[in-house]
Amino acid sequence: MRIRWTVLTLALILLVGNLDGTDVQAQEKEVTFLELGDYTGPASAMCNPMQAATADYFKYLNDKGGVNGVKVKYIPMDARYEIARALSAYNRYKRDSKVLVVNCMGSSIGKAVGAVSREDNQVVLTPADGHSHALRSNVFAWGAAWADAFAAVLDWCLTDWKAKGKTGKPLIGYMSYNNAYGQDALCGGVEYAEKLGLKLLPPEFFPPDSLKHDVYLTRLADQGANYVFIGGSDPTPSNVVRGAADLGLTKKITFVTDMYGTTAIGVKLYPDALEGTIHVAYQIKGEEAYNNPFIREFWNKYQKQPINKMVEAYGTGLAWSRTFEFALRDALQRVGYDKLTRGEMLESYTRQTGLSMLGVQGSCAYSKTSRAACDEVRFYKVTGGKILPVSDWKKVPDAVSLHKWL
Repeated sequence: MRIRWTVLTLALILLVGNLDGTDVQAQEKEVTFLELGDYTGPASAMCNPMQAATADYFKYLNDKGGVNGVKVKYIPMDARYEIARALSAYNRYKRDSKVLVVNCMGSSIGKAVGAVSREDNQVVLTPADGHSHALRSNVFAWGAAWADAFAAVLDWCLTDWKAKGKTGKPLIGYMSYNNAYGQDALCGGVEYAEKLGLKLLPPEFFPPDSLKHDVYLTRLADQGANYVFIGGSDPTPSNVVRGAADLGLTKKITFVTDMYGTTAIGVKLYPDALEGTIHVAYQIKGEEAYNNPFIREFWNKYQKQPINKMVEAYGTGLAWSRTFEFALRDALQRVGYDKLTRGEMLESYTRQTGLSMLGVQGSCAYSKTSRAACDEVRFYKVTGGKILPVSDWKKVPDAVSLHKWL
């Protein structure tokens, strides 16, 4: 009788395992990439194409059998650009030891999650926040720091000013969101301007959801700004420049948008207003993005629509997915799946120096001493309704180290 009940018990265990999709003989190996995104908030126009690219990349990996046989579970959560929502979502999933990376779409979110997860060696991805570059802990940036990119813009403004035959030095205006993102470029950027002997006008900050920016533009124009740097993700920069064009300011002021600024979509909507706008980016933009083989492969395979419908931020999603793949591959090769921990993943993120990003951005700069996915930027100009390159890749100055971080 005892033997009969033992057989029945084993049969029931196997049956339950089959019903819930679990193979008790060989459970599927899996790790998790958690994303605290903004799919319905003020940055959604940029974050949604990033999310689409990430989903496409991990589907591609899993369809091939994963990374060394390990599948990637992708969990996108809509935090709506809100710290409280993001922390709530993170706390929900942090107990799962296979959550190896948390991608935060928002600088403040990256800081908050990075701080509460530091002791756990949780790899946190964030936008170009300078604090992560300065601290060099568990938080890794998507690209060059905002302050370093802004410093490159200041170099460009000075060179452009001299190329136009102007004497003295130009006055630089600054506009951006009234949040951590908007203020970050000045943390080191102010010090770098002082180093160059450039005068920065008092910065103008506005709410992320602002549609009209006339008052800020007018103040900068009245103070004699020669160049105005615009922060914020599209459609904000496109709207700002369009407003400047309506005020007649684009005829006397050169506008430069930041790394998440004017996209090909914005240019298509307002080609005349944005003509001549300069754009700094750590990933390829416009026509270059449309023609990049790596981007085209994924877009054509998964998105099923003309590539000229693509927002270039799609390439950013592919880039951070690629660094995740290679960090995971490195960790598995070093310690294997059974010994894979967040600490080992953190170590592997620092071992990617020089990894080719297949033309989407400069080669990977992650290392023991760098938290930048790349340390190069490229300049573009809106010309004839297209975003075209006007420079090669340029290594950014180190402005972050000039700032006294708290």
